[in-house]
Amino acid sequence: MMQTQVVVIGGGAAGMMAALSARQAGASVTLLEPNEKLGRKLYITGKGRCNLTNNTTPEGVLNNVPRNGRFLYSAVTKFPPGAVMEYFEKLGVPLKTERGGRVFPCSDKAADVIDALFFALKKEKVTIRRARAMGLEMTDGRVTGVKLEDGVLPAGAVILATGGVSYPGTGSTGDGYRFAREAGHKIVEPRASLVPLVEDGDTCARMQGLSLKNVTLTVKNQKKKVIFQEQGEMLFTHFGLSGPLVLSASAHGDWSKDRYTAIIDLKPALDEAKLEARILRDVSEAPNKAFHNFLEGLAPRLMIPVLCEKADIPPDMPVNTMTKGQRRRLMETMKHFTIPIAGTRPVKEAIITAGGVKTGEIDPGTMMSKKTRGLFLAGEVIDVDAYTGGFNLQIAWCTGRAAGESAARYAEEERA
Repeated sequence: MMQTQVVVIGGGAAGMMAALSARQAGASVTLLEPNEKLGRKLYITGKGRCNLTNNTTPEGVLNNVPRNGRFLYSAVTKFPPGAVMEYFEKLGVPLKTERGGRVFPCSDKAADVIDALFFALKKEKVTIRRARAMGLEMTDGRVTGVKLEDGVLPAGAVILATGGVSYPGTGSTGDGYRFAREAGHKIVEPRASLVPLVEDGDTCARMQGLSLKNVTLTVKNQKKKVIFQEQGEMLFTHFGLSGPLVLSASAHGDWSKDRYTAIIDLKPALDEAKLEARILRDVSEAPNKAFHNFLEGLAPRLMIPVLCEKADIPPDMPVNTMTKGQRRRLMETMKHFTIPIAGTRPVKEAIITAGGVKTGEIDPGTMMSKKTRGLFLAGEVIDVDAYTGGFNLQIAWCTGRAAGESAARYAEEERA
């Protein structure tokens, strides 16, 4: 086979950016992707709208990376969100910024981002091969090619951008961890991040399908320490909790080792004095209402039977007979609606994977392996992950860019 200077394994966000960056740096590039379509995981990001970065500073990105943020400093500084936005605008994808700095295509279509990258790859004459990498070819401590089912594809440099193990239907098989291990790397055990939470009980199942907006979610560990607190949206499901707030909270806990409790403030805009005043006013306006009917002015209908039960107030009781103690319990339930958490959903249901190749074994400036020369890494295969809001794709773009440019430079130096 004719030698290609740079081979990129994986056609997701990081892989496509790496391939384009290596090509634009002057290398000939082959992108390996077994899926029929490139960027399959991009189709499902941002609920199909593709939240492709966050309109913030490099420091703003790093503040949203709970682990190993310092490793990303060089990559995110060289290719910050502003540059990413400019890059996609030049590719013909008009962008808009929404709440929390989240950046989306104006069309609200993830397909527009993927198509723009695909056409850029075609225009730059990147060779796209529908093939699965079986392993790395290594000689004297450096990568010299990629093993395919039908032989070896020689390479001056190889970029590993295989993703993690979340959403296996999109092609995230975990192969990259095996390749990295064969190249001498240690793998931090992959685990779910940005993943729904499973309740210990059946409270959520009774309210399945109910979406809450403008509530505050607090998550505490066994020692009652707050590990997460934020206001936003969430959802009750047949297994527990989901939605933006919950996915963000999941990135903060060590769910396999500790036990956690989710506490929902249903009325964060009202302190207890204002909430009590509101309840007393509503009672005075309809003193003969049954308690469960009275609650319709305070909470969603699906929640009312559970609120009655948690506050230990009979649903048919006339509201004007509510005692001070019952009113106190109602306020406590509404400000501290508690759900014990049993753990997370499986890693295959996670938006991203935490864990991966140890950052200490990768050069943060070039993304080259410190264990095997000529091997570069980008994206989710590395042990870095962030909260929701476009930060994980920002990591994919900037590490892909750094790996692509560095791999092209390395391959050219090796050939000289």
